Amino acid sequence: MPSTDTAFWYANPAARDWRTAAPSSALVYHQTLEGYAPTPLTPLPLLAAELGVAQVFLKNESDRLGLPAFKILGASWAVCRAVSERFGLDVSGITVPELRDFLTGDIPADQVPVLVTATDGNHGRAVSRMAKLLGLTARIYIPGGLSDAAIDGIKSEGAQLVPLDLTYDDVVEAAAASTADNPRDLLIQDTSWPGYEDIPRWIVDGYTTLFTEIDQQLAGLGFDSPDLVACPVGVGSLAHALVDHYRSDGHPHPSLLSVEPETAACIAQSLLAGKPVTVDTSFPSIMSGLNCGTPSELGWPSLLAGLDAAVSVTEDECRQAVIDLTVLGQDAGPCGAATLAGVRTALKGEDRRRALNIGPESVIVLVSTEGLAANPLR
Repeated sequence: MPSTDTAFWYANPAARDWRTAAPSSALVYHQTLEGYAPTPLTPLPLLAAELGVAQVFLKNESDRLGLPAFKILGASWAVCRAVSERFGLDVSGITVPELRDFLTGDIPADQVPVLVTATDGNHGRAVSRMAKLLGLTARIYIPGGLSDAAIDGIKSEGAQLVPLDLTYDDVVEAAAASTADNPRDLLIQDTSWPGYEDIPRWIVDGYTTLFTEIDQQLAGLGFDSPDLVACPVGVGSLAHALVDHYRSDGHPHPSLLSVEPETAACIAQSLLAGKPVTVDTSFPSIMSGLNCGTPSELGWPSLLAGLDAAVSVTEDECRQAVIDLTVLGQDAGPCGAATLAGVRTALKGEDRRRALNIGPESVIVLVSTEGLAANPLR
């Protein structure tokens, strides 16, 4: 049940025993991209002392392949897979330059794809970047309330911007509908619905590179595994990757926590209801990339079975987390800093700490999905 304040809290004591198939890995593909390097995993001892644990690490996605957010991991792999499948190309071992050469030299102009998506910020910019790298055009649909920085970032990639005075969910529908009678259009959307599952699955597969890096970086520092990984959530695609990675054989099995804005807690409210629900997202949030109203259908079974807990945070809690991380030298936008706000809320009270199996020797990883350049604090 929700807590006595206005925040949402959900816990599933069976989650750590649930297992699923490992997601496909896109790491080898990502390693072929120009500028690829693992993003930093930074220890924050002052936060560890505050939270009463041994270690807190921040996985900082403020500079991922030249963009200020993690989304390029999913967008790059999904675009590569989708374009390759459309033209019958062998995706194994393919590189962006090879794909660009094919698209700009080997097919008629009237068959060159146009990449289309809806976005609340970072995903749209990532798809636009892939269009630029491949010599393609992109058409990006955005809802009202998006920050000027996010809009300018998408424009900087050369994409056509289609602003709509609608909520994010309605903009997703509009973007999908726009492709119905346009055979060149290729929808690269990071949420799923019946009949549209392959591309969202490839996006999830792309995100698993982030968690593979965390495992490798912790091992390099002498840690067997994290005890808790906290992840910000919009429709749940990144959390889907989180769950499938850590609930599959051959990987650690830590506690997993999702964090959402209080005003757009579609995952927490769905988990509390035991079924997907849609929430009203007309109220703006500084966590604009998390301001989503409906869980991804593809990810829902994994989230329901594999998340240990879900929590929502207020605008003020998130704002304070951004400020605190900045003081500690960490570049984290509101969506990224939400995980610190969420862990602070989740570890209030011994019952919640027990639910997450957290004690004085625990190691916590906060996934910070964006820098302030992607979404400045407003």
